[in-house]
Amino acid sequence: MVDARVATVMAYHARSKHALDRYAAGPGTLDWEAQPAAFRDWTGCAQTALPRRVLVSDIAWGELGAAREPLPFDTNTLGSFFRLSLGLTAWKEYGSARWSLRAHPSSGNLHPTESWLITSQVADIVDGLHHYQNLYHALERRAWNDEASAPGVWLGFSSIHWREAWKYGERAFRYCQLDMGHVLAAVSYAAALHGWQPRLLQPDAAATAHALGVDRSEDFANVEAEEAEVILALHADGDAPTSWQHYAGAPSLLDPRPLYQWPVIDEVSVATRGTPPSCHSRERGNPEHTNNPCDARTNSTAFSIDPLDSRFRGNDGSESDIRAAQVILKRRSAQAFDNESVIPQALFKKMLGSLLAGSSPVWKLWPHTPRVHPVLLVHRVQGVAPGLYVLPRADSAIDALRSAMRDSFSWQRADESLPLYQLVAARAGKTARTLSCHQDIASHCAVTFMMVAEFAAPIAADAAAYRHLHWEAGMLGHIVTLEAEAAGWRGTGIGCFFDDADHEVLGLKDAQFQVIYHYAVGMALEDTRISTLPAYA
Repeated sequence: MVDARVATVMAYHARSKHALDRYAAGPGTLDWEAQPAAFRDWTGCAQTALPRRVLVSDIAWGELGAAREPLPFDTNTLGSFFRLSLGLTAWKEYGSARWSLRAHPSSGNLHPTESWLITSQVADIVDGLHHYQNLYHALERRAWNDEASAPGVWLGFSSIHWREAWKYGERAFRYCQLDMGHVLAAVSYAAALHGWQPRLLQPDAAATAHALGVDRSEDFANVEAEEAEVILALHADGDAPTSWQHYAGAPSLLDPRPLYQWPVIDEVSVATRGTPPSCHSRERGNPEHTNNPCDARTNSTAFSIDPLDSRFRGNDGSESDIRAAQVILKRRSAQAFDNESVIPQALFKKMLGSLLAGSSPVWKLWPHTPRVHPVLLVHRVQGVAPGLYVLPRADSAIDALRSAMRDSFSWQRADESLPLYQLVAARAGKTARTLSCHQDIASHCAVTFMMVAEFAAPIAADAAAYRHLHWEAGMLGHIVTLEAEAAGWRGTGIGCFFDDADHEVLGLKDAQFQVIYHYAVGMALEDTRISTLPAYA
């Protein structure tokens, strides 16, 4: 018998697919003047302004993986960390329109993710639960206890589904989870620059919601709800507090006149509640379980590289001297590509190498068996023939993907240093454009990524894997976009694609594998009509 939660997830995924002859259910019209507010305030909370100076601005991009002494936790270092992970990076203006950019991208720049900081015995910050208000780069103290807990610093995240659903309808839950992956990756990079190693905690969904205070129905009675996602530790001598004696403040209303409701989002949200995958799950379950998401050593070998390997260093084979903080703060999502620039082979290999274990700070936060594998439509890469390629990120995925995909695919090894295989040699620009909801960005770029997830088995084992697979896909997109940015190129996520048309091209006939994200990298065209202003005056 199929678990009810799993059935709910599979039904949601099927009904939220876009198809060549129809799109998933969404709003019939959009009033951009009535867009939900981009920032949530907690009125009635004591606010602590964070310093805006970036303390690690001198570290080169190529030195990200180097070991460094961790900085102490205080308002200065946390202010620096938030600037590089969750803060604003710029304002844009065009005519009367004005919008902000952040250190991590978001579907439609709608930013459903809310960020929380829990502190205990941190210099210059009172103990308690704080909402990070990135508009002001400040902490809003939401809750606290009378007694101090063990010293620690924890980050928490929640999603406001309506921010995405306002524009994207039923498919919005997927986008919220992809955004969560980008956020986790952004946190990993910023933490590495400060010498910190974040780790995922394992409280269940109810405990996470209670720790973040988003389960208090009386507080959210007349405003948009927040769905708890995850808590991670930046530094801790013990567990994060999971309950509070005192609360303050009320959340602001984001949209006073919502025109639509999408109850299926609430249904899949409930069905996918759980805990993040743990590398200690072997102690609690069957060590032979083939769907164990733990470290690759349990049942599969994750392909890995040494980030200092000369084959994966820089645009021309040597590491660029661009500063890591500069890469993060200038990152933008491309709106259009030039349809002619050719990516250097060294950069192409570095981007792909960064998706493998050991190559990015992200894989220290997420050291699990890879379950999302990029398929690439290569348009213009130096020394690489146009065509369809696949990068299995674990050895166990090779045979599974080969068995599931078209028999006619050649599976020719395309690189000696990467697990990259050519499937078809052909120009794929028109195919990429069609599959990506007829968007030019998918064909005018140099490479289009399709993130193919091991799907049915992980979800059958735990419905919460539906979230985690999207997180992993978002992490892959974030790594690619930062590597591209560091070399003067640019990336952009493509959440709109025709799901089963993707699967038909690849020959995927069932839910063993599913495409859950597209990503494009190329040389961006800048719109000179749009002005760029500082993030914080």
